[in-house]
Amino acid sequence: MPVTNPWLAGPAPENRLDRSRLSERILNLLSSQNMCVLATTGPNGPLATPVRYYHLDFTVMFTAAPRSPKMRNIAADPRISIGVFAPLVGQASSRGAQLFGEARVLTPESPDHDDHWSAFRWQSDHVERSLPLDEPPTGPLVVVAAKRIVYTEHWLRREGYAPRQFWRAAD
Repeated sequence: MPVTNPWLAGPAPENRLDRSRLSERILNLLSSQNMCVLATTGPNGPLATPVRYYHLDFTVMFTAAPRSPKMRNIAADPRISIGVFAPLVGQASSRGAQLFGEARVLTPESPDHDDHWSAFRWQSDHVERSLPLDEPPTGPLVVVAAKRIVYTEHWLRREGYAPRQFWRAAD
């Protein structure tokens, strides 16, 4: 029987990408997707929520209704995990990342609000909802600077690298 991807057979390599190449692959994933699953925990236990996101380097940003369950959970415990993945056709195309960090809720009064808000593409939401483009939203912006990332890409096996790679923020 012909095998489409024979390099998937056998034990996975253990070699690590250098930081520069790993960072590039993670940023490519973050730039090529716009949906993630946000995992929070709160008084009622864990909550996994699909969220549309934007990113600024290794910081993921999203908006949310102030009284939503995810915002209540973030207020109770800002530690979160975010899962981003590319559509899967087979194991060879398996590609995704788990980001870990602490969520910060920025309001217009926050010192770094404008820096993050300028990278957030709110205009398409306004067009879709027939809202004026000269009135940006004023609701909270949630930002999560990744402290560590577990990146998985099975295609890396073809080049002799481990399919699971580990990234940490520079101290």
